[in-house]
Amino acid sequence: MKFIILGCGSSMGVPRSDGYFGKCDPKNKKNFRSRCSALISTKSETILIDSSPDLRHQLIKNKIKNIDRVFYSHMHADQTHGINDLRVFYIKNKKPIPIYADNPTKKYLLKTFSYCFTNYSKEYPATLKLKDIKKNFFIKHGNKKILIQTVKVKHGKVDCICYIIDRKLAYISDVSYIDKKDFKYFRDLEYLIIDCLWIRKHPSHLNLEGSLKLIDKFKPKKAILTNLHSELDYDNLKKKLPKNVFPAYDGLIIKL
Repeated sequence: MKFIILGCGSSMGVPRSDGYFGKCDPKNKKNFRSRCSALISTKSETILIDSSPDLRHQLIKNKIKNIDRVFYSHMHADQTHGINDLRVFYIKNKKPIPIYADNPTKKYLLKTFSYCFTNYSKEYPATLKLKDIKKNFFIKHGNKKILIQTVKVKHGKVDCICYIIDRKLAYISDVSYIDKKDFKYFRDLEYLIIDCLWIRKHPSHLNLEGSLKLIDKFKPKKAILTNLHSELDYDNLKKKLPKNVFPAYDGLIIKL
């Protein structure tokens, strides 16, 4: 079973669409960051977490040939606006793709991308089917069932869903605050993938100081920083981090 970070960049990516790299060295390939999406790949299923605006490029680059279902973290554009690129998997499988989201995200998707969920005609059927997020559910890995736990955290004024896979890996792409009652879900994991926008404080994201404080509390074997802004050069950031903490990069594969 694999977890792939398809994209680890903040909302405008690195470089931005105008070519601006900020403080990131364009000579380092790990500084080329598309918007946040991730993938769970088992023997039986391929599950996408968020459909970033860069999804088509991410899937081609990582040679992803199928998507069985999609988990959404929250409603923001950098997590949802690649949704149209899922249509090809409906065409291949001849059935709507299950989409799991909380109620605010479901309402946003239905309003913004209604054509994905509506049967307009035989030529343009619904390609996606909305389903509710559950506290605990399972995915298939050969003959095994793998537990997926979901935990809500705050991302500024909205909730963001974190996904904890097999009690080994937590993916928290966008977060500003985690309630203490939920700390138990994030302690002593093998991998903690967590938001780290930049050095300065931000109202809806953790900065470097905030990310490192939570990593120190949760004590994972390894922590990976994602949602990285153009302010954070890969090599410069890596030098500042403890030995068990690493910056993410697009295409990073974690074997579980």
